[in-house]
Amino acid sequence: MKKIHILFFLFCLISVSALAQTLEQAKAFYNKGQYEKAKPVFKKFVKAQPANGNYNLWYGVCCLKTSEPAVALKYLETAVKKRIPGGQLYLAQTYNDLYYFDDAIKHYEEYISELIKRKRPTGDAEKLLEKSRVNLRMLKGVEEVCIIDSFVVDKDRFLEAYKISPESGELFSYNDFFQNKEEEEATVYETELGNIIYYGERQPDGKLSILSRDKMQGEWGKGGLLPGNINEAVNANYPYVLTDGLTIYYAADGEKSIGGYDIFVTRYNINTDTYLMPENVGMPFNSPHNDYMFVIDEFNNLGWFASDRYQPDKKVCIYVFIPNSSKRVYNYEAMDTKKAIQLARIHSLKDTWTDQNAVSDAKRRLQAALSEKPQAEQTHDFEFVIDDNTTYYQWSDFKSPQARNLFSKYRQLEKDFRQQQNKLENQRSQYTRSNDDQKVKLTPAILELEKRVQELSDEIERTAIEVRKAEKGNHK
Repeated sequence: MKKIHILFFLFCLISVSALAQTLEQAKAFYNKGQYEKAKPVFKKFVKAQPANGNYNLWYGVCCLKTSEPAVALKYLETAVKKRIPGGQLYLAQTYNDLYYFDDAIKHYEEYISELIKRKRPTGDAEKLLEKSRVNLRMLKGVEEVCIIDSFVVDKDRFLEAYKISPESGELFSYNDFFQNKEEEEATVYETELGNIIYYGERQPDGKLSILSRDKMQGEWGKGGLLPGNINEAVNANYPYVLTDGLTIYYAADGEKSIGGYDIFVTRYNINTDTYLMPENVGMPFNSPHNDYMFVIDEFNNLGWFASDRYQPDKKVCIYVFIPNSSKRVYNYEAMDTKKAIQLARIHSLKDTWTDQNAVSDAKRRLQAALSEKPQAEQTHDFEFVIDDNTTYYQWSDFKSPQARNLFSKYRQLEKDFRQQQNKLENQRSQYTRSNDDQKVKLTPAILELEKRVQELSDEIERTAIEVRKAEKGNHK
């Protein structure tokens, strides 16, 4: 009997020692920022002792740092009730990540008050407080945008999910384009004509900035930083330029972002050779997480962007949406706050589907884009009928220089036609959802677009005839 007691005593000592060792290991992981490794251990301890304030804090922080703010919330609330140092800060961050910005502001203010009482610096906390205030203002201006689809992909190959038309240019990873052996999380955008690239690149000071290069005589020139305010953020990356050659979307972190990377837009000013003050595109595109690689495929009338909101490590979600011809926002004041938060977070794609016809049309365009062969597999550049017996597929098929020039004009007209047609579809879609006063304002623009679309259609037909005449006349 005495041996049994001794064995039981030794077993308890070993178990306590093992638990202590495991807790110390978890705390070591925690202090190093290795929250994924520390998380399961703290989960066991907080389950065994749910009233322990430190266990609640440590486990709550691990959940927060591994993209589970909803799980973290109750544990960090307990830590604050137990007056655990630092609890207010992490609870405020959790409220911010969950879009409860009023609560985040309240707890940041309480945390700052504690720091002042203890005569500790408040600068970092005040910056976080200001971000939550900005976020609250953004929540009151969430853009009304129709998001038709989303899919989760591997972060290191996320660009492969972007199926944009050749008319909208081409996207590359920095490593693939420059044959870079070091892993650099940057991208390259090449224009439709293949004569300019815009790309993110690491600078001597360690931050990422956006540069451009021109192609001259078949060779890429030296890269130069984009002028103006674009590169003033801590990091600027993921550039994309619209076909107007002036409007650029990109991602940047720093004080002007909601959190992590945010998507910004600006336009080049030809007169001053610089870019205008960048504008944060706001919610739902941006979030307290990383949001980037914003692309508008004007040819297919589809928009794309990437976000790691609520995604596991090394994964990212790609969202596809219908671009608005002009920005319109939800009426926050007339809406339930929870509903506004759901729309800002993109809680449900179907919540954004106010026009089923527009959704169906966009889904068909997306499916066509997804099923399109990669550029390398395409057997021809285009398809243009010369006559009943002859069809051209490549530029080299043209014998007449005049016909080739006219066909270039024809292709540009086709592109303009599609863009104007897409704008008209958006205006008509907006018209169906508008009240009487708004319909009156929209009507002149719709009529003007209808006229322009018909004019382009007629001009395309005339130019096609001119191309055929010029090419067939070359054989006479």
